[in-house]
Amino acid sequence: MILQIPVAFGIEAATKREIERLGLGHAPAERGHILLEGDWNTVARLNVFLRAGERVLIELARFSATTFDELFEGTFAIPWEEYLGPHACIRIDGKSVKSRLAAVKASGGIVKKAILKRLGERLHISSFDERGERAVVGLSLFEDEATVTLDTTGEGLHRRGYRVLTGDAPLRETVAAAIVEDSLYRRDKYFTDPFCGSGTIPIEAVLYARSIAPGKKRTFDFQRFRGVAPETVVRAREEAESLEYRGPIAPVFASDCSEHAIRTAETHAERAGVLGDILFSVADMRRFTASEPYGVLISNPPYGERLEKGEDLFPLYHDFSRMFRALPDWSAYVLSAYDGCERAFGRPDKRRILYNADLKCSLLTYFGKKPTGNDRILSNVNKQ
Repeated sequence: MILQIPVAFGIEAATKREIERLGLGHAPAERGHILLEGDWNTVARLNVFLRAGERVLIELARFSATTFDELFEGTFAIPWEEYLGPHACIRIDGKSVKSRLAAVKASGGIVKKAILKRLGERLHISSFDERGERAVVGLSLFEDEATVTLDTTGEGLHRRGYRVLTGDAPLRETVAAAIVEDSLYRRDKYFTDPFCGSGTIPIEAVLYARSIAPGKKRTFDFQRFRGVAPETVVRAREEAESLEYRGPIAPVFASDCSEHAIRTAETHAERAGVLGDILFSVADMRRFTASEPYGVLISNPPYGERLEKGEDLFPLYHDFSRMFRALPDWSAYVLSAYDGCERAFGRPDKRRILYNADLKCSLLTYFGKKPTGNDRILSNVNKQ
């Protein structure tokens, strides 16, 4: 099977490294998707283990489609009966870019009609109650080429299951995980998020440090597809359990000036099973200090989307910069949509664009001094 993994702009590299660590080989990127080959075991492992990918799709076909007839025939040729049963609840998720078939709703109707006709003929049925497994079929029309996919995930992979209380402008879990993945953070280094909000960044940091697979307790749509053995997901979950790290890790600090935010973050950390690893506190970020060198700061500080209109952010960011500069040899990763962030912190060592949902943000990276051979970094904590 050809598999597609949609990823948010800017975090393709993190997802590709995850795939490499799973031993799944070369995975090129194409128009916002990572591509690779695999079987149902691969599908299960990707859904259980991926931190930064959004979902796992099966690419069923690619074909030229300039007319509704071509779209129907190309879709009808796909062996849908190998995946779906007579009660499948089929939903079409379509888009069209630079294609003659620009009417997405009408094109989606053609695709569903072709699927139902194929299933009817191959499964010998004449009516569909759609009370069974969910099947989200993707239709991408790009420059008159149709790509048809089948979603194996269901609810997006960013829905880990721990975040049940919403806050203002929440950071997507997959974006937070990608930042942690790309950072210098390891389980032997101190960590802080002084604007932790609902706790997404420190929770994702601990999940990473402990090698806890984010999808190990989830269920996925493909588990109800035809031909998928129940033990497929069981094996992936058992593998995830065997790889978890249960030893000591360096302190993870998470603070926010809002008591409500901290209570929310603690609830989420408890649901994620990592509450014991995170030192939460209600505190102004200006008060944070640490004597331990070579720590890592990752944060998504407030910006215009979360504040009163006209509020001046520069003093806050200036003080944030001063706090960070006082930390001995730490590295910082600051994700913000505030234009004055770089002016407050100074020119970064690295800058890239990320999208949190539809909001364009800059991730500014400031590297601390590298440890020398004589420096000690938490020698009592096992390194990753």
